[in-house]
Amino acid sequence: MARQILESSMIDPPSLITLSKKVGLNDFKLKKGFKACFGTTVFEYLRHICLDYAMKLLRSQESNVTEAAMAVGYSNVSAFSEQFFREYGVKPSSIKKVFSN
Repeated sequence: MARQILESSMIDPPSLITLSKKVGLNDFKLKKGFKACFGTTVFEYLRHICLDYAMKLLRSQESNVTEAAMAVGYSNVSAFSEQFFREYGVKPSSIKKVFSN
């Protein structure tokens, strides 16, 4: 249930406390259970799904880098680019160039 909430609200995600209330657990049990089920923290999972969606936007040519960053909740494009590079090992601008040819 927590995963579904995160995926449906990735642009404006709930805080950990709010998320834990929505799923009926305290924050400690949510963090521990989430890590046990998905092998990652709530925050890392959210970051991954945001960057994955941004990758899809860039590959499909629907968005430029700034638009993709904003679409997944980043207000700072350089922070988005840094996180994107950490996740995929390439700059988001190079994804845009590769798929525009």
